[in-house]
Formats: sequence, C-alpha cells, structure tokens
Amino acid sequence: MSSLIKKVISTAKAPGAIGPYSQAVLVDKTMYISGQIGMDPANGQLVPGGVVEEAKQALSNMGEILKAADCDFSNVVKTTVLLADINDFNAVNEIYKQYFKSSFPARAAYQVAALPKGGRVEIEAIAVTKARL
Repeated sequence: MSSLIKKVISTAKAPGAIGPYSQAVLVDKTMYISGQIGMDPANGQLVPGGVVEEAKQALSNMGEILKAADCDFSNVVKTTVLLADINDFNAVNEIYKQYFKSSFPARAAYQVAALPKGGRVEIEAIAVTKARL
C-alpha cells in the first residue's frame, strides 16, 4: 500500500495566509485551495474598485497558486464563492467565466455575513493535479 502524500503549496505571487492556514494543500492528486479574497499580494490590501476588481484579483491569486502546483484553471473541479451581497452574483459570474472557460467546475455560491478585511467576495477551490508532486 502506498503512503499518502501531503504537501503544502505556497507562492509569494499570491497573498500569504492571514491566519493559521496554508494557501493550498496537496493530498496525493487533490489540491485544496484556501479561500482567496481580492487582496493585492504586493501590499496586503484589498484592491480598489469593488466586487468586480476584487473577483479579478481573487481569481488571479488562485491562478498563481495553481501555477505553483503546475496546474491551471482547467484542473479545478469544485469552487465555492462567498459573497458579502448575493446581488453581486451576476457581476462575479462575468469575471468568473473569464477564468473558467470550458468544462466548468461544480460550484456553490453563498451570501455570508462578512468576509476577511471587509472583502466583497472570496473564492475557494478543489483541483485535481496531473501528477503527484
């Protein structure tokens, strides 16, 4: 029986964790990506411009984490979108489909009471890697 492989995935090209968690954890061929908000990795602040710009930044951050594991958005099989206001659902969808172009992952979306740093959107994901790292 082979042993379970667990590896922390981290990149300086995405914001560091703002708590006791990892950007992502790879377990065998499945990667669990922590929720990404619209935080600029250069200064640790939310990007200006509201939910649309925050969604772009959150997905760009996720893209950098995927790259760190030799993956891209096509490897993502499930996402969860957390919104401060469910009325932003359509605006976030317009950004989301710029990153997920085909073979869309399964997804859930929820309105929540609050997000870290006063963010408007947070997106987490599960991806399947091409090979074990």
